[in-house]
Amino acid sequence: MPTKFSRLRRLPVTIGRGLANAFNPMVWRRRGLIAGGGTALLALVIVTLVVGWWWSDPPDTFDPSRQTEMTAERHGEEIVTGYTTTVTLIHAVDVMLHKPGGYLFNDVMPPGVLLDNVPSWEYGAVIQMRDLARSLRNDMSRSQSQSRENEELSQAEPRLNFNANSWIFPSTESEYEDALGYLRTYRSRLASGDANFYARADNLRGYLETVGQRLGGIVQRLSASVGEWRVNTDLANDRAATSAQTPAREIRDETPWLQIDNEFYYARGATWAHYHFLKAVRQDFSSVLADKNAEATMDQLIRSLEAAQRPIMSPIVLNGNGFGFFANHSLVMASYVSRANAALIDLRRLLEQG
Repeated sequence: MPTKFSRLRRLPVTIGRGLANAFNPMVWRRRGLIAGGGTALLALVIVTLVVGWWWSDPPDTFDPSRQTEMTAERHGEEIVTGYTTTVTLIHAVDVMLHKPGGYLFNDVMPPGVLLDNVPSWEYGAVIQMRDLARSLRNDMSRSQSQSRENEELSQAEPRLNFNANSWIFPSTESEYEDALGYLRTYRSRLASGDANFYARADNLRGYLETVGQRLGGIVQRLSASVGEWRVNTDLANDRAATSAQTPAREIRDETPWLQIDNEFYYARGATWAHYHFLKAVRQDFSSVLADKNAEATMDQLIRSLEAAQRPIMSPIVLNGNGFGFFANHSLVMASYVSRANAALIDLRRLLEQG
């Protein structure tokens, strides 16, 4: 009869045999583990692909006016000047954080880490959310440059500017959720009369100037999909202008092949945010636009941004060359954004001179 001491002596041998069997394919095959493991792996891959496909659909557009009415009714608040813009910013951030899959830009696990289109869409939208939050904090909520800034907006704006790619300690989502909390407090105080919003022409011009810079940059990024040489206009129209580095006479902009769809979805996210924000601004600054006879120009700007959100009928982002046989989705998007930017330039001119 084996003693306790003899069993202990055989323990290392037993452990060694167990480890050897664990890494022995013959043992796996004999026990049916290879077939079972292959089936489980295949099922995992299929589930990952299905979930990834489901998460790869960006959010649809919404009606800022309708969302404002629902929010005011839900919280028993009054719709005052600036309420629509604030509600639209809050809802846009909320949609980005709580769409299928949640916020994907900082994911480190599949399927989120394997996706790139929707994360690019998210980053394009986030940049515009930051711009509007900055304009709310610095201009729209202040009566003049030396007035005191709103406390809630001074807390919300830096949180929206937090690193968009932070996974933990703290996560990007937690910072954006905190920003939502401060924005909701500002919305409630605005409705109750404890905070203010100033719909003035100079405030609108300042915000539109930022929007114009974003749209112009988007057009350049989209146009680079075909890789063409362009004349360097960085120092144009100013004889005394200089730069830190000697500028080349011509510059070649070309987006790497694997980045073309990312640039396209970045533009989709940016125009998605601009479409909603400008519709909200259209309502809050209606008296300013009417005084400058700029309503039609603003409507055309919004319509061009709406056209940029049309459904993509192709399963992939095509990148045909110029007038070639295949479409170039980036150039089509660039045409809509260019039209929007042209309308925005006219709108800014009307606000300055109208």
